[in-house]
Amino acid sequence: MNTTRDIKFESPTFASRIKGMLGVDFYRLFHTPLFYIFLAIAAIIPAMVSAMTMMPDQNGQTMEPLYSNVWQIIAASKSLYVIETIADYANMNMVFIFGGIMVSIFIGHDYKSGYVKQLFTTHAKKQDYMISKSLVCAFAMACMCITYLIGGTVGGLFVGYETDVNVGSLIVAILGKVVMSLGWASLYTFLNVIFRKYFGISVASSFFFGTGILIIGAAAIVESLKIPTSFLNIFLYGASVNANLSSGIGSLLICIVVSVAWAVIYNVAGTRLLNKCDVY
Repeated sequence: MNTTRDIKFESPTFASRIKGMLGVDFYRLFHTPLFYIFLAIAAIIPAMVSAMTMMPDQNGQTMEPLYSNVWQIIAASKSLYVIETIADYANMNMVFIFGGIMVSIFIGHDYKSGYVKQLFTTHAKKQDYMISKSLVCAFAMACMCITYLIGGTVGGLFVGYETDVNVGSLIVAILGKVVMSLGWASLYTFLNVIFRKYFGISVASSFFFGTGILIIGAAAIVESLKIPTSFLNIFLYGASVNANLSSGIGSLLICIVVSVAWAVIYNVAGTRLLNKCDVY
């Protein structure tokens, strides 16, 4: 006598789907030279910026130093919504420029290699793709913040900058930049979904937003109208300027809230876009 049993196939849970995609994305990240190249870039650039400002010019005179303190290469001395000098701009925020280019190349390879087509044929959840890419790229950018810290510190000490600093504020500034990696990675993932068929434009758009040109221009206009510019920092530059050498724990909380808000907004927007459009 034959008996038949009903076999029920349960769909994977959200946690198991994300775990699987993260495993694949982290494997790809760790097994590509791209990741290590950008880690090196993030370390070399601040060291070079510090060292080059102390080199003699053609007349044998030492150039005017860009900084007076080792930690100014990590973060500005105070919250600045309009850039006053190049030194205010050249700090760990530069990671968000390098990181944007890295994210564009990393995600662009998904489309150029045909990985996305294969993925969405067997794995229909577009939100999983957005979340996984945002988290993995946030991790990569956080690692770049660490190598930037190492390179900037070594370079500043090498040329003899002063080291006086409020340790608590320095820690808050570093953590604030690292935390903002999630928000920035989510933004770059969203931009690369928009321009998925145009690799060059996706790289250019990530570079444009990473430089902060948008907030600098908007803040200059708003300031000329005598309107407070602090709110622009939250909506246009992810609260990054709150992470500075005079920051308190409140600044870190702002960075956390804004970074998570950016991640939610851009992941939801990217998921909807992928669901409505041709993802290939």
